Amino acid sequence: MSGNINVHGYLDTVNAPWGKLFYKLVWHNIDCEGKRILDFGSGFGITADYFAKNNDVTAIEPNEEMIKHRFCNNEYSQIVGGIDELRKLPSKSYDVIICHNVFEYLDNRAELLCEFSRVLKLDGFASIVKHNKAGKIMQKAVFEYKINEALELINNGNAVSENFGTINEYDNYELEKYCEGSFKIYKIYGVRMFFGLQRNELKNESDWISSMYNLECTTEEIPEFRNIAFFHHVILKRTT
Repeated sequence: MSGNINVHGYLDTVNAPWGKLFYKLVWHNIDCEGKRILDFGSGFGITADYFAKNNDVTAIEPNEEMIKHRFCNNEYSQIVGGIDELRKLPSKSYDVIICHNVFEYLDNRAELLCEFSRVLKLDGFASIVKHNKAGKIMQKAVFEYKINEALELINNGNAVSENFGTINEYDNYELEKYCEGSFKIYKIYGVRMFFGLQRNELKNESDWISSMYNLECTTEEIPEFRNIAFFHHVILKRTT
């Protein structure tokens, strides 16, 4: 992902209540301490920095502008580059691989996932966060009240990210087909099922994050709610 990044706008979102809640929801399903973690497509290093408090973290990111503004309160190794840098890493060397909102912008998904399989330990897992089109349609229609844009998404395909370009959607279970079945889906969690549909003024109330966190965690694996989540958090485990 190497587009022109609106740095200040992105960081404003990260620091807003809904940005903080997003990361809180994703991180609680990656239970790691004392592990070797690879964060591929690490962006501003928000997740890498968080897990570096209690883990040995390597982050790979091609966009130098994002790296320049990265979070680095905790020590972790930052590599500039993409899949070529990944190929240089030793096999079976990481316990956890994190790859959040990256696959939508790549043409070589199978190649990347095969590299993940190579560098991941046999008992390790990969954390993939991906867009879910049904959730975007719900947000367009309900929160933004852009009904025509919702219809356009239904009829004609993919949305566009201001920073990264076209969001090329893919089905969760395509992840199992890449790399000849080296991974199996272990869990699928919904993220941002409800809080993206509420008015922003509600999100500044003192107990909003804790209350909404409890609601989202309670429903994150219930299919009826998960199906309309803005994001899906997919946990993959090695099969070979």
